[in-house]
Amino acid sequence: MANQKKSAETGPKVTRLAAKTLSSSTASQAYKKPAGSALAQSGTDKTTSPEVAKVAAKQLRSPRTSKSQKSIDASVLRQKEKTPKKR
Repeated sequence: MANQKKSAETGPKVTRLAAKTLSSSTASQAYKKPAGSALAQSGTDKTTSPEVAKVAAKQLRSPRTSKSQKSIDASVLRQKEKTPKKR
C-alpha cells in the first residue's frame, strides 16, 4: 500500500478541514489560499494555480505548519497534476 498512487480528488476529510480553515477568523491568508483552492477544485477537473502551489509547497516544508494544514497543502499540490477527465 506504500506505493499506492494518491488520488487527485479532494477527499471528504480535506474538504472539512479546508472549510474549517476558511471559516476561522484566526487563520492567515497564507492558510486560506490553499484551503479555498481545495474547496473550489473539489469534484472538478480544475487544477491549482502556480501562485497557490508555491504557497502550499512552502507550507509543506515548514516545521511550524500543522498536520491538518499540511493535508490541505498536499491535496492542493496533487490537484496541480490532475489530468483532465475524458468526456
